Amino acid sequence: MSDDGPVLIFDSGIGGLTVLREARMLMPERRFVYIADNAAFPYGDWQEEALLDHLLRLFAQLLEEIRPACVIIACNTAFTLAGAALRERFPETDFVGTVPAIKPAAERTASGLISVLATPVTVKRDYTKGLIESFATHCHARLVGSRYLAALAEDYICGIAVADSALWAEIAPCFVEEESRRTDIVVLACTHYPFLANRFRKLAPWPVDWLNPAEAIAMQAKRVLGSSTAAADGGPNHDFVIFTGENLRPETVRLMQGFGLKIAARRAG
Repeated sequence: MSDDGPVLIFDSGIGGLTVLREARMLMPERRFVYIADNAAFPYGDWQEEALLDHLLRLFAQLLEEIRPACVIIACNTAFTLAGAALRERFPETDFVGTVPAIKPAAERTASGLISVLATPVTVKRDYTKGLIESFATHCHARLVGSRYLAALAEDYICGIAVADSALWAEIAPCFVEEESRRTDIVVLACTHYPFLANRFRKLAPWPVDWLNPAEAIAMQAKRVLGSSTAAADGGPNHDFVIFTGENLRPETVRLMQGFGLKIAARRAG
């Protein structure tokens, strides 16, 4: 870890921009490097052992090249699978993880009915079930695995039209009615999903709290960094993005420009 290095934000695609947005507001003096592992997107298509090996090899390269002050893994799937292994393999690096916000949802719910909207891989993981057993045994927590929502979010935030019917098909199972009670909180357990939150609100059959973890993740990174020396010349004009895949849509390039991210010439992976 390098105290004066940038903050590395990692995601399988561009959903982690939700975290970058919050991190910039909390730490405007910092430099950020955003890694989009688009060559491997979506992670849900991978076998767990192969994905774990891929992440360990990729981070060995990224940490050597970038020497970050800390790493934010802005991906529930990646962190719940590889977080412990990454911390063991690279003990000198501070990793800030992303996990489903089940604990705060369980603390806030009035009806006792919460839903966790995630990728199928995150839904199946023992880590997620362990969070429910630890913090939400007094609730009915419905796990909703969406196969297509992350890709739909990637399209949407790049300005590509996404039909209401496609979104509703993915979020409809989140809404549960039991006698006089209704789901009142939906945990957005994928960093892609908050970009669609306004669309979700319009489609919802009744109001719910869509729980976005991005601010909490950024706040934890700020705590981890503490009073260490911030990198000079921070700010969007000095931040850059690395894509692990070569094929970038024009819409993606424009989105990166809108976020003030320079696309690095080299590729990771």
